[in-house]
Amino acid sequence: MYYIYVLKSEKDGNLYVGCTEDISKRLEYHNNGKVLSTKSRRPFSLVFKEEYRDKYQAFNTERYYKTAKGKKELKDKIKQHCGIV
Repeated sequence: MYYIYVLKSEKDGNLYVGCTEDISKRLEYHNNGKVLSTKSRRPFSLVFKEEYRDKYQAFNTERYYKTAKGKKELKDKIKQHCGIV
């Protein structure tokens, strides 16, 4: 399975969208500073995830969520499911 995950920085409150096969391992990488793009924004908490069977669908959806239209859609999903954002 592949997952799109959304992390919220406890430092600046901003969101980070990523894709992985192992969310707990990836969250650990982010929080340990092993991901260059998020190293200065630690610590993170997982606020949302979506599961996909197809790797390419997961990565394409992640790319979409990083567009202006996709960001709005993702924030609406997060609000609907978690009440966060």
